[in-house]
Amino acid sequence: MPYDVRPGGNRRLDHVLAEDYLSGLPDLSLAEVRQLRDDADQEEVDLSYLRRLLQGRLDILGAELQRREEGREGGLVESLAAILAEHGTRGPAFGMGRHGTKEPSRAGESRRYVEGLVSDPGVSDVSAQSTEEITAAIELLRTEEHSVSGRRRQVQAVFDACSAEITRRYRTGEADPLALLQQPGAPTDEPTA
Repeated sequence: MPYDVRPGGNRRLDHVLAEDYLSGLPDLSLAEVRQLRDDADQEEVDLSYLRRLLQGRLDILGAELQRREEGREGGLVESLAAILAEHGTRGPAFGMGRHGTKEPSRAGESRRYVEGLVSDPGVSDVSAQSTEEITAAIELLRTEEHSVSGRRRQVQAVFDACSAEITRRYRTGEADPLALLQQPGAPTDEPTA
């Protein structure tokens, strides 16, 4: 799976979840801690996007199975918007509880990956798949969504550790909040206590 962590790998995910990523965190410069946090933040955005793609595909396949069980005629195209609506059958979203401004950096790669998982002929042709094929695809996608969610939680913990270190430095006076105002283009998203 491309979203497994590869020790010594060169991908951002490999670095962010490496055992030594947070080693010596209190000794790093504030800029270095911010960079670690920013890398974790971007990875979280990418994993969140991948997870949403997986969930959307699960919703579509689940709706097709439900349509078949209920014996309803017609395809999914007419009800696609309702299937993918934010407040569907999944329930409320649980995330980091913060507003992000970053865009996924691997959107195309994530889409191709999800499509390749089930050798998808296209969302509009899901009705051509057998019930057994759809059920198998759902199981595969659920397993992958569970794995991606686990990786995402790990990345969130790294982000939180970096944010806590930055907050600690401001609380203890090791970092000067006025220095942020004096730096052109300096980040303005420091955590507040």
